[in-house]
Amino acid sequence: MSTPAFSPVARLRALKPDWLSDPKVWRTEVLAGLVVALALIPEAISFSVIAGVDPAIGLFASFTMAVTLSVVGGRRAMISAATGAVALVIGPLNREHGFGYLVAAVILAGVFQIVLGALGVAKLMRFVPRSVMVGFVNSLAILIFMAQVPEMHDVPWAVYPLIVGGLLLLVFFPKVTRVVPAPLVSIVVLTAITVAAGIAVPTVGDKGELPSSLPVPGLPDVPFTLDTLTTVAPYALAMALVGLMESLMTAKLVDDITESRSNKTRESIGQGIANIVTGFFGGMGGCAMIGQTMINVRVSGARTRLSTFLAGSFLMVLCIVFGPVVSDIPMAALVAVMVMVSFATFDWHSVAPKTLRRMPAGEITVMVLTVAVVVATSNLAIGVVVGSVTAMVIFARRVARVADVSAVLDPDGSQVVYSVTGELFFASSNDLVTRFAYATDPDRVVIDLSGAHIWDASSVATLDAIEAKYAQRGKTVEIIGLNRPSADLHETLSGRLTAGH
Repeated sequence: MSTPAFSPVARLRALKPDWLSDPKVWRTEVLAGLVVALALIPEAISFSVIAGVDPAIGLFASFTMAVTLSVVGGRRAMISAATGAVALVIGPLNREHGFGYLVAAVILAGVFQIVLGALGVAKLMRFVPRSVMVGFVNSLAILIFMAQVPEMHDVPWAVYPLIVGGLLLLVFFPKVTRVVPAPLVSIVVLTAITVAAGIAVPTVGDKGELPSSLPVPGLPDVPFTLDTLTTVAPYALAMALVGLMESLMTAKLVDDITESRSNKTRESIGQGIANIVTGFFGGMGGCAMIGQTMINVRVSGARTRLSTFLAGSFLMVLCIVFGPVVSDIPMAALVAVMVMVSFATFDWHSVAPKTLRRMPAGEITVMVLTVAVVVATSNLAIGVVVGSVTAMVIFARRVARVADVSAVLDPDGSQVVYSVTGELFFASSNDLVTRFAYATDPDRVVIDLSGAHIWDASSVATLDAIEAKYAQRGKTVEIIGLNRPSADLHETLSGRLTAGH
């Protein structure tokens, strides 16, 4: 007797992750997690310096963020850890009030993110236009490359051939085999060369001392008073907003790369949970890391939660167990990986002359402005907000021009019919009042809105103003052709938008 299609056994098989049943997926996820962990170490240490905390704090945050979100996150294979954006937000709090306040802010930021996630903040992503998304991706690629420039400035000459060698391995090794990720091969080969030949170049160990034990949970060392809350709340809210924006934009990018959907609400809440856990373990908090996510998804081919979990786990293992070995990894190897990630991330098609000739000027303006603001501020969130607002303004101006008015006078001259077409909202309706001949029109005026739609109170107020101008001259106005939503809005607001009503 065959097993029914929906038996408990069949359901368990369906729920079993791909990496448990496919050795190739297992190998890809494990090796991807290892590569990401190696790339996380110098980044986390650098972000710790920005925040003004011990390097171990950034490494602990990267560990707890990645491991927690591998379970509660909404986007598989996305990497979250300590980030520069978060470090820039909470660094001033640490310098002015101390580390305890920073930890308290991280925990409160997590609470804010859970609340915002539950309120549906992820749905706002639908208002981010494609031109902003392209600008986001391109500016991200530029920032990743710019972050590597200090590692190539004022360094021993041997660094440059090592970087070139690493790039050559990253380009040509995948043509030989994809069994082992090219970034891992590049890191291992360059480390072996520098150690064996005794080449003196900057290494991971030069960035800071690696931790020798796991983080221990505890409460932030701050007085639990209203004064403390008012001190940390502004920083916590800013961190929550920046973290959510970067994480949701990264999740959307991974959705496009993997051609799969993610649960943005779950990701928003998951980010909050991860930051709360990170805070209680004494970490500096974080959000999605776009560069490391690109290494995991685009370069290494990871697709499951296992790679995210292992990235965090390997990070601690590498620091605690293999600290001396990891410390010997030349920074040139990691620079080569990140330069390759930058090149692969940039949307070269978006800046091709053929594409630019076909794109509307407004779309190009939004894309360029997004890139310019992000590069100038080193803050992806600010760039996305500015780009989105600009795109909305351009869209409003474009739609406002669509609204039109045409007049037809009856043969006997007893009435005139004005046909209004287009979308009526604050931008298009403001000029509507000037399109009517109040003094010369006959006593009966009909305004036909069957080809229009009323969107807001500004349009209703404009129609009221038109009726009032005709009434001052003893003429009557009839509005016809309203669709149901427009009629409901007009009936609700008409005559109630001026003083005395």
